[in-house]
Amino acid sequence: MKLVKTLLGATAITAAASAAYATDLEVTHWWTSGGEAAAVAQFAKAFNEKTDHNWVDGAIAGGGSTARPIMISRILGGDPMGATQFNHGRQAQELIEAGLMLDLTDVAEAEGWKDVIHPASLLDSCTLDGRIYCVPVNIHSWQWLWLNNAAFTDNGMDVPTNWDEYVAAMPALDEAGIVPLAMGGQPWQSSGAFGVMAIALAGPEAWLAVNKDKNADVAGGEAYAKVFEAAAAAREYSKNTNVQDWNLATAMVIEGKAGGQIMGDWAQGEFAVAQKVAGVDYTCLPGLGMNELIDTAGDAFYFPKNDDAEIEAAQKELASLMLSKEVQVAFNLNKGSLPVRGDVDLSAANDCMKKGLKILADGNTMPSGDMLLSPDTSGQIEDLMTQFWSSDITAADAQAAYAAIIAEAE
Repeated sequence: MKLVKTLLGATAITAAASAAYATDLEVTHWWTSGGEAAAVAQFAKAFNEKTDHNWVDGAIAGGGSTARPIMISRILGGDPMGATQFNHGRQAQELIEAGLMLDLTDVAEAEGWKDVIHPASLLDSCTLDGRIYCVPVNIHSWQWLWLNNAAFTDNGMDVPTNWDEYVAAMPALDEAGIVPLAMGGQPWQSSGAFGVMAIALAGPEAWLAVNKDKNADVAGGEAYAKVFEAAAAAREYSKNTNVQDWNLATAMVIEGKAGGQIMGDWAQGEFAVAQKVAGVDYTCLPGLGMNELIDTAGDAFYFPKNDDAEIEAAQKELASLMLSKEVQVAFNLNKGSLPVRGDVDLSAANDCMKKGLKILADGNTMPSGDMLLSPDTSGQIEDLMTQFWSSDITAADAQAAYAAIIAEAE
């Protein structure tokens, strides 16, 4: 009898230990910089502390352009992860159409996602044929210019308040041995920076005509000619960046080795890790200080289908947790992004986040290119912009090639 009791006790202990981590859930993402790692750790912490499951981190270095093909290949190859990051938009549409993504509509309806997610376009980008297949976790906008204040003031200049003032200061920065514009070598960086310049300099209407309506005449016209000419001029002042990764380019700005960088608000996470203060150490200019708006790009998590009912239950728990008020605040304060919920307390937000929140509240938003262009078209534009920023191709020739891409865009 004593032996039986001992065995039963050991079995109970084993069962309790197993229950402590009922399910391991691998989560793939491309958040590997300092600020990104601090942010994604908030998801992992909440999942491990508030559920009976275990977050298995599947970080893939190299950014989205490197990670997405790996993620997609695993899903198509029958080796799905528990959850995976994609950007808002059409990146996972074919996987959904192939029946490979978990339908989250029951969770979304039970928790009233339509009532709390703002703007509504974020949930729309997760919806296909009336069913919801992803959970948007943040609003990231490309529309920012980041400036190191001391790079200007230490060289007798005022900190610029818009793109024109910044361009005027570039020769003096160059003369002082400071790289005027930090531009990393990854294709998505040059493509993204060009998109920001297009909205700021050509204007939102022209940008929508090109990206939403696929109007090749506008892409090849006078408004966009100004953008390509401005980009060609800026190209000369970015040549000495000599780094590939975006966060290394951001580090150049943080350290005063570069005057500024066009980069999304995820750069703010790097400034936070470096303990820099917005409005004191650095300045952030939405819309390059020309057109103060933000695009509603960002990140969403999808949950590949799995035959294991326990894994599916864990997937839905994670989806729910990612949208909870507490986790939305913790994650986005570290990420530098804006929350997708309109009912959370962000009193701890810094000056740059407050600028973004005001723009969002005022309704000065745009869709992102990811929402409007197919992955194939986006890839063609990235290839062109990589060539443009790294060579001496003329503004006119680059614009002609760009207009041709838009003419054939899906």
